[in-house]
Amino acid sequence: MTARRAEQDAKSLMEGLIVKKSGMLGTLLLTIAVIFAGCDGNNAAAPDAAKSNNSSKGEQSKPVAGGVNTDSKEAPELAKLVAEGKLPKLEERLPKAEDIMVEPVVEELGQYGGDWTMAWTGPGDKWAVGQPTEEALFRFNADGTGVEPNVAKSYEVNEDSTVFTIHLREGMKWSDGMPFTADDVLFYWEHMLTKETFGKKIYDAYYSVDPVTGERALAEVKKVDDYTFTVTHKYPNVQFLERVAIDNKWFFAPAHFHKTILPEFVGEAKTAEIAREWGYEDVKAFLVDTGYYYWLHPQIPTLRPWVAATDPNSDQFVMERNPYYWKTDAEGRQLPYLDRIVVTKIQDPSQILLGTLAGNYNLATFGAKDFTILKENEKKGDFRVLQWTQPSWTSAGIQLNQTTKDPKLRELFRDIRFREALSIGVDRNEITEIVTNGIADPVQASVPEGVFGYQEGWAQKWAEYDPERANQLLDEIGLKRGKDGFRTFPDGSDLTLTDIESSTNADSFLELLKKYFEDMGLKFNVKVVESGAYNDLKYANEVPINTEAISVVNISFRPDTLVPLRVITPWLGHYGLYTESGGKEGFKPEGDVAKILDLWAQLKASNSKDDINRIANEIYKVHMDNQWVIGYAGPTPALVVASNKMRNVPEKAVWADEFRSLGHGHPAQFFLKQ
Repeated sequence: MTARRAEQDAKSLMEGLIVKKSGMLGTLLLTIAVIFAGCDGNNAAAPDAAKSNNSSKGEQSKPVAGGVNTDSKEAPELAKLVAEGKLPKLEERLPKAEDIMVEPVVEELGQYGGDWTMAWTGPGDKWAVGQPTEEALFRFNADGTGVEPNVAKSYEVNEDSTVFTIHLREGMKWSDGMPFTADDVLFYWEHMLTKETFGKKIYDAYYSVDPVTGERALAEVKKVDDYTFTVTHKYPNVQFLERVAIDNKWFFAPAHFHKTILPEFVGEAKTAEIAREWGYEDVKAFLVDTGYYYWLHPQIPTLRPWVAATDPNSDQFVMERNPYYWKTDAEGRQLPYLDRIVVTKIQDPSQILLGTLAGNYNLATFGAKDFTILKENEKKGDFRVLQWTQPSWTSAGIQLNQTTKDPKLRELFRDIRFREALSIGVDRNEITEIVTNGIADPVQASVPEGVFGYQEGWAQKWAEYDPERANQLLDEIGLKRGKDGFRTFPDGSDLTLTDIESSTNADSFLELLKKYFEDMGLKFNVKVVESGAYNDLKYANEVPINTEAISVVNISFRPDTLVPLRVITPWLGHYGLYTESGGKEGFKPEGDVAKILDLWAQLKASNSKDDINRIANEIYKVHMDNQWVIGYAGPTPALVVASNKMRNVPEKAVWADEFRSLGHGHPAQFFLKQ
């Protein structure tokens, strides 16, 4: 088969979000209904010049010098270190010329220097810096229609999508100057991922499925040479590259570092000793942090544009330019342009808004609730508010845990009449006006129009405010009102709905929800816990209700929140644990939940993109029929607020976890214009 590039010309889907004062959310998102068209599993990137691998046809403006001195190919601080003999010359730090990755700029060639200033709540907020700085083996292209090589240079796929040959960039180096080779991929596979040293099970991407028996087979990963490796599947795995781009973005690790800490190489006692030196009493937590959340630690080499330089537990966390970063702009100038990322620890998320208005942070992200105040202060604050589209089902909704521990609550949550009552007993018009400033539509939680999985009529299901019918349904279930006006279970015992949150972000929505629920005679309490405690409660199946939103660009790429494969999102609860544990723990899926798992098994075994699309669509229909996630307001944009000096930030892009949120804008080419 003739290899061809992974990047496919596709119609731009980033048409932005048209905000209407009437509360209508305009043309949303991504035409990902044909998302597979541009990412055929048999497409292959040409293994030649990096420029051809990384052009972005029709998406990027042609870079112009704009007064920038392009004679200097590296940051002045690095040039100084080279002159002092403290750092190798630039050409010795970059991959060989034809393997350098050229990153297109959004507006113009940038200037070196300056800090990206932002805020976080501490190391628990690790993804605030993790996503923007991430460098994946393969990343999604600009419009989200498929993947393109990133850390990888190119790839080929055989005719039946069982053998993927992946080429790396010759001469590429880790941030400490050590060579990055196929050995780092094989080490990660053999000594970390398959041995689960960092607390993650082998990702679903690496299993292929027998279309006849449903048997799952683990892939084989083999080194071909220093810059080539193969991934071989027993059965066709059409979506392997897309799944790796989501499940296991960094399919590699610095072997020379991990050999110094893993028990397999240094022994259990030595690893425990090293963990204590790093401040960890628990070896397992140490290996998770160093093997998975590695970007927070200055000691660990990385391929990212910026490298941790200070203790993340301090009041200010700093990441500094990686002198061995392997990307340049079109003029051959090494990226990143910005010297540092400086992250200030805050106690309350509201401080991000105040700090942005005061000019303390030059690039930050917000939800729609802050839209009005940010727009009103654009000129005064010398910043611009960019609206990135989201494939979210709802901006104000709840999930009901179908396996919640209390058996009476569990039976109630599984009763479709109860879910309908909670839906129609709330006035969505009031919710959207107050919670989203009129930006969102008053619709049901559903796949937005224009996104793969959209179902005609879903947004209108149970969306009309009808308190009379809501009360009739509750009466029909047997939930009778007591003298205090609140309903009880049919046996007369107390009925209280408890929503557990990890922040106060949904406070205004939950206050309104409490009013409507209590009008229906339902006691409703909200409990806020620390984010770590919330995750513990979720994994312990102790989160009955939560406002977590579903945001998925395509279920076949990322099924976890819609298919109970593991404990991840509240509605599926410990159905996910049952699957994850092979039936040893959790609740055995039944009915339509079992149907979803059956459909997913069929999808995984399919070797046809048409079949994959058809089966994925059936899973969406099961969700539409059951409405385990109840929404009261449609999706709103993610707001990216950038100082007017911070340039090359895309005005329109897709904000999705699959695309790494702000990282989809490729921050290595952001710069501060003087």
